[in-house]
Amino acid sequence: MSLIAEAPRTAHRADSPGAARQAGGLAGPDPASQGNTHGGEFLTFRLGAEEYGIDILRVQEIRSYEQPTRIANVPEFIKGVVNLRGVIVPIVDLRLKLGCPSAEYNTFTVVVVLNVRGRVVGAVVDSVSDVLELQKDQVKPAPSLHSSVDSSFITGIGTVTTGQGGSESERMLILMDIEALMSSADMGLMQ
Repeated sequence: MSLIAEAPRTAHRADSPGAARQAGGLAGPDPASQGNTHGGEFLTFRLGAEEYGIDILRVQEIRSYEQPTRIANVPEFIKGVVNLRGVIVPIVDLRLKLGCPSAEYNTFTVVVVLNVRGRVVGAVVDSVSDVLELQKDQVKPAPSLHSSVDSSFITGIGTVTTGQGGSESERMLILMDIEALMSSADMGLMQ
C-alpha cells in the first residue's frame, strides 16, 4: 500500500536516470546512473552543517513546515501526511532519514514538495539556500564507499567558489538523486 496520492506529471519534468551502485566490496558509481555529473540547475538546502543539491526539475514548490497528521506504524522519519490542495502528501524528514543530528522545527524549517515518479512527496529540510547552476567541470563523481554504506542516492559532489580576489573560498555541495532516495525500498513510499 502506498501512502502517497498520484499527481499529474507536468511536461517540463524530465525523468532522471537511477543511481544504482554496483554490488559488493568497494563500489564506484554506476556510469549509466550519473545523471547529475553533467551539471545543471540544483535547488540547494541544508541538513545540519552540510549543504545538499537536488535537480530543480524535481521540485514542485517550497512550503513552510506545518505539523503533519501522524500515521501509525510508519518509520520515524515519515512524520505523517498533509493535505496539499486535495492531494494527501507524505512528509519525510530528511534529517532523520539521513542520520543528521536532530534539529528543532523553527521558522527556517521548510518542506520541499517534490514530484517523484509522478507522485507528490514532501521533504523536511533545515533551510533552503538558493538555486545554483553548476557547469560540468564543477561536478566531481560521487566517492566510492564500502557496500555496507548506502550512498546510492549520491550522484556527485559540486564545488562552488564564493568570494572574490584573495578571499575566495570553496564550498562543497552533496548532489543527490532525490528520486532514487524517495523510491528506495526502505522508504516504503513507492511500489
